[in-house]
Amino acid sequence: MTQKPPLTTTDSGAPVESDEHSLTVGPGGPVLLQDAYLIEQMAQFNRERIPERQPHAKGSGAFGHFEVTEDVSAYTMAGLFQPGTRTDLVIRFSTVAGERGSPDTWRDPRGFAIKFYTSQGNYDMVGNNTPVFFVKDPMKFQHFIRSQKRRADNNLRDHDMQWDFWTLSPESAHQVTWLMGDRGIPRTWRHMNGYTSHTYMWINAKGERFWVKYHFKTDQGIEFFTQHEADQMAAVDTDYHMRDLFEHIRDGQFPSWTLYVQLMPYADAAGYRFNPFDLTKVWPHGDYPLVPVGRMTLDRNPTDNHAEIEQAAFQPNNFVPGIGPSPDRMLLARLFSYADAHRHRIGANYQQLPVNAPVVDVHTYSKDGAMAYRKTSDPVYAPNSKGGPVADPARFGPSPTWEADGEIVRAAYVSHPEDDDWGQPGTMVREVLDDAARDRLVDNVVGHLLNGVSEPVLQRAFTYWSNIDETIGKRIADGVRAKGDEKDPKAAEQGNPARSSMQAKA
Repeated sequence: MTQKPPLTTTDSGAPVESDEHSLTVGPGGPVLLQDAYLIEQMAQFNRERIPERQPHAKGSGAFGHFEVTEDVSAYTMAGLFQPGTRTDLVIRFSTVAGERGSPDTWRDPRGFAIKFYTSQGNYDMVGNNTPVFFVKDPMKFQHFIRSQKRRADNNLRDHDMQWDFWTLSPESAHQVTWLMGDRGIPRTWRHMNGYTSHTYMWINAKGERFWVKYHFKTDQGIEFFTQHEADQMAAVDTDYHMRDLFEHIRDGQFPSWTLYVQLMPYADAAGYRFNPFDLTKVWPHGDYPLVPVGRMTLDRNPTDNHAEIEQAAFQPNNFVPGIGPSPDRMLLARLFSYADAHRHRIGANYQQLPVNAPVVDVHTYSKDGAMAYRKTSDPVYAPNSKGGPVADPARFGPSPTWEADGEIVRAAYVSHPEDDDWGQPGTMVREVLDDAARDRLVDNVVGHLLNGVSEPVLQRAFTYWSNIDETIGKRIADGVRAKGDEKDPKAAEQGNPARSSMQAKA
């Protein structure tokens, strides 16, 4: 016997007479304002969208769990990282620059944000599929994002604007090298790594402190699209990455990632050859090897993408005992900006939504505001003598803090001989990439520069890449000149921008 579908109701639960016909004055007459269900449906539709995220607007995600397989309790007392602990989580993957309707396979970093529902409250990680970022100071973050978005006059994305910012910001070189390489377009979200990129602090039960970086290594292996393949896929299926993740989880092919960490003893930071808190730098694995921690597995799709993914709010200020921030300037600014963005986008009480709510009891003095549904009881102030919640430092354990005026913080921001903007991307080009990967890097940059980049910016781009690696810089300049001549033979006779730039440089 076929089960009957449930009856349609209004938002208040009353049964609805019709899903298809409005109340009218007789057959074919005008609709009646007293049709409360019609008014409710139209009014709700007008309010169906919330503001999209400023960066990371396009994306999706899934639910799963993280299971600790190794013992790192000597480094942190955080409950979710104790041996054998299993913690539920939600993850969101995304692009950075595109809007909600943009293609999944554009060349762009990919967001990799996780919310762990731990026994000590929510712990959030925000990161990307690259271990570094474009800028190291939060004052430049807004400007960077604007340079990747749309022009004011024609409302179009603009490569000239992008390269103008990058070439005037040499600290971007390391991330741009990642972006223009193979990992700038992952084949799927399942086939890319995730990094929190920032440096954090771990503290153990004895009060010993360590600096830490997180690396989620895909168990599916690294795979990528070439630029040509990505362009084809963008024409065929703009939601390819979203579709791929959903269908694999639906079919029981659960993707997983192994978490590794790099651990630096607290005192090492002052004398390390790179600023360990600089978001544009990595710690070479030869200095601080990867230490395995556990495995993350995704095994459940959302049933309502808006409620469970679009309204999922990830914020790096959600810490738990045993974990804290570092002097990383970008991280410290993000401790404010992410939560503030959620209050604007979703509302003051966004953490009461089911996808954002912790699995532990909440005892807070935050109260009221739009859409507050967590019950508040007296007393509503602290300190009080009425039995309200009380903070207990002894139960929190040693605090993961660093000395704001201490030698480590000062020393880390003093320039070291190796700590420039070009060294690490140059090492990546020469020692990490193979010949085929270098060829693709050159082709990707040449194609990008030929797309509307003006002559002054083009010349700075040639210098930019020559600073990273002289050979790669020359190959890029020669490639732009040659392909520019192919596209416009007349310009070749008169001297195209690339040729003019090379002559000026010479």
